[in-house]
Amino acid sequence: MKLETTYLGLKLNNPLVIGASPFSEEVHVACQLQDAGASAIVMRSLFEEQIDAEQRALIHHIETPAESNAEATSYFPSFSEYQLTPDRYLRQIESLRAALTIPVIASLNGCRPGGWTDYAARMESAGANAIELNLYQMATDPVLDAEQVETAMLETVSLVTAAVNVPVSVKLSPFHTSPAQFSLALERVGAAGVVLFNRFYQPDFDIELLEAKSQLKLSDPGELLLRLRWLAIVSPHLRGSLSATGGIHSSDDIVKAILAGAHTVQLVSVLLKHGPRVLFSLLDGLDNWMTAHDYQSIEEFRGAMNLRRCADPAAFERANYMRILQSWRV
Repeated sequence: MKLETTYLGLKLNNPLVIGASPFSEEVHVACQLQDAGASAIVMRSLFEEQIDAEQRALIHHIETPAESNAEATSYFPSFSEYQLTPDRYLRQIESLRAALTIPVIASLNGCRPGGWTDYAARMESAGANAIELNLYQMATDPVLDAEQVETAMLETVSLVTAAVNVPVSVKLSPFHTSPAQFSLALERVGAAGVVLFNRFYQPDFDIELLEAKSQLKLSDPGELLLRLRWLAIVSPHLRGSLSATGGIHSSDDIVKAILAGAHTVQLVSVLLKHGPRVLFSLLDGLDNWMTAHDYQSIEEFRGAMNLRRCADPAAFERANYMRILQSWRV
C-alpha cells in the first residue's frame, strides 16, 4: 500500500503532518512524532509583532515602539511570554533539521506588508524546507473593505515568496467572501499551496468582571465539515497543494479530507489528547480503508469527491441547503 504523497513539492511518506504547535519546541518530542509516523512538522508561529518589536528594540533600545501608547502595547505579550524569540526560533530550525529526516516547515504569522517578512529568508537559511504563512487577521475597522484587506494580504504573500526559494503555503481563515477566488489569487503571487482553515481565537465574556476571557479550546470533529466543503470546491481549480487543518481526529476524517482533495492533513488536537502513538492507529486505519476499497495509492482517490464533475457547484450547495431545511419536522 502506497501512502506517499507530495505536498509543496516535498515527497512525504504519508499525509500526516504535525500542525503548528508546541510539539516543535522540544527536539526529542519531534523525534517521537517522526518515529510514530509523522511525515513533516510545522513549527509554532513566529509573529509579525514579535519580529517588529525586536527590530525596533535594537534601534531604540526599548522593548516597544515609541509611537505606540501604553494601553495598545499592553495587548501584546512581552518578550518573556514568547516561547521562542526570533533568534532562538532560527536555532530551533537548525536543531530540528539536524535531528529529523522529515521536512521541517517554519511558520510566519502576520498579515500586513513590512520588514518582518525578511525573516522568511532567514528561516530558509537556517534550514527550513518550506514556510507556512499564517494570514491571521480579524478585520474590525468598518472603514476597511474586503478588497483592501485581501490586497494587503496578497502583497505580503508576494514579498515572502519573492524572498525565498523554498515553497510557501498560506494558511487562510474561512472568512473571505470567496475563498476559491482568493486561493487562486494566492497561487498567482507565488503561493505553492493553501491550508484550510485557521482556527480563530474565540474569547468568552466574564460577566462578573466585564472582561474578555481568553481560552484555548481544542478542535472537535464537527469542525471538519467546513474544511471538507471548501476543499471540495477549491481542489478542482488549484494547481498547488492543499492541506486540511482543524477537526481531524480519526482515520475516517483523514480519508474524507483526501477525498475532498487534500494532499495532507495537519494534526494537533488529537495528539494533545492522545499523544504521539495515536499516529500508528491513524495510519493503520487509513491503510485498512484503502485495502477495503481496493485503492493502492493516495492519488487514486484524492479528490474523488470534490466538485470537479459538478456543472454548477453553487446551485448544488444551495439545493442541498434547501433540502436539509425542508427535511425538518416538529
